[in-house]
Amino acid sequence: MSIKHHLTEQLLMGYAAGTLPEAFNLVVASHISMCDDCRAALAAYEALGGAMLEDSCAEAAETDLSPGSFGACLARLDTAPADPEPAPPAPTGPHTLPEPLRSYVGGDTDAIRWRPVGGGVKQAILPTSRAASARLLFIPAGSAVPDHGHRGTELTMVLQGAFSDETDHFARGDVEIADEDLEHMPVAETGQDCICLAATDAPLRFRSWLPRLAQPFLRI
Repeated sequence: MSIKHHLTEQLLMGYAAGTLPEAFNLVVASHISMCDDCRAALAAYEALGGAMLEDSCAEAAETDLSPGSFGACLARLDTAPADPEPAPPAPTGPHTLPEPLRSYVGGDTDAIRWRPVGGGVKQAILPTSRAASARLLFIPAGSAVPDHGHRGTELTMVLQGAFSDETDHFARGDVEIADEDLEHMPVAETGQDCICLAATDAPLRFRSWLPRLAQPFLRI
């Protein structure tokens, strides 16, 4: 698989540190399960973070601190919240959804409970924390998502098919990272329906009045 659009350093570092919203973690875990380059980069960030924490404890041992301070620092290695574990490489099976995502859905695409959002496009909202939302999107081949902008960050990972917008072409495994500066209208490639995993930390900004009217009900 040739993946062209990868995760940023900021996303990988945030995932390694455990500071990303759950919805963003899901996208990162799904991507690294399919991308050797990003999985290797994540391992390097995790190793760097562990080394920095060990160095800070060693420095504390050489400083005139109150009794028990060094022991408390070492204890942080065992009591700190666990960082997200890197996803394993994708298995060589006929799965559309990578393993981290299949665990959320409870199976592959046949387990998804789609809900129509208009124009043939369907979505399935996934259970995550309120800091950001995650959803699966089904876009029929040749169809478009309504033109929209962003009030925050949107991560969109292609799971099946492909789509194009004003910036580039995105195929299976690719991640598009959209921010407040991007306004676009993704169009699914002809020949195969497009399925994506999308995570947003703020509502989208639609131009057309109809999507704006339906937005509160569709939770987008």
